[in-house]
Amino acid sequence: MLIFIKKAFVQLDQGTLSGPTMIKALETYKKIKPLTDKNSSGREWNLATSMVINGKAGMQFMGDWAKGEFMAAGKVPGKDFLCVAAPGTANAYTFNIDSFAMFKLKNKEAEKGQQALAATLMSPEFQELFNLNKGSIPARLGVNMSKFDMCGQKSAEDFKMASTKGTLIPSWAHGMAMKSATQGAMFDVVTQFWNDDKMSAKDAAAKIAKAAKTM
Repeated sequence: MLIFIKKAFVQLDQGTLSGPTMIKALETYKKIKPLTDKNSSGREWNLATSMVINGKAGMQFMGDWAKGEFMAAGKVPGKDFLCVAAPGTANAYTFNIDSFAMFKLKNKEAEKGQQALAATLMSPEFQELFNLNKGSIPARLGVNMSKFDMCGQKSAEDFKMASTKGTLIPSWAHGMAMKSATQGAMFDVVTQFWNDDKMSAKDAAAKIAKAAKTM
C-alpha cells in the first residue's frame, strides 16, 4: 500500500493512478457512502467533528487537528473518544506540516529577525505549547511528550517509527505532495465520483490519472 500511495500521489504515475489498486481503493471508498447522512456533501470538517462529539455520528476520517475540537468540548482521549489509524495504514504515516516561508534578504538585521523567529517556532518550548493547544504533535523530534495525551503520544511514536523506516508520506490533500492545481483537479474527480452513483470506479480512476497531468 505504501508503494502504491507514493507512486500514485507523489510520483503521479499514470499506470498506478488508473490501475487495479486504485480502482479497488475507489470501490472501497464508495462503500462508505451509505454510512453517511444525506447532508454530508460539502460539510466542513469541524461540523462533522461536532457531530461525533455530540453523538450524532460514530466516527470521522480526519487529521489530528480535529482532536483540538474534542479537547475544547471537554472530552478525554481514551475515555470519550479514540484516535486510531485508518484500516491498512498502520505501517505508514501521512503528514502535513504548518509551513513558514521567508524571503532571502540583503538586510542583515532583518535576516537576524528571521532567524530569531525560526528559532522561536522550532524551540521545544513553543512546539510543546503550540501543539498542546492545537491537538497536533511537534514538527521536531525529541520534544518531551509527557504533557501530551495518549493520542499525541501514540501519534509521535508512529511518526518517529515511520521516519526511521522511511514510510513517511506527504499529504496529497494539503499541498505537501503535489501542486495545488493538480490537487484541485483530483479533488474535482473524487467529488464527482462520490456524488455520481452512475460513475464506475474504473472511469473515476481514468479521470484521476488525467487530472494528474494538470499543472
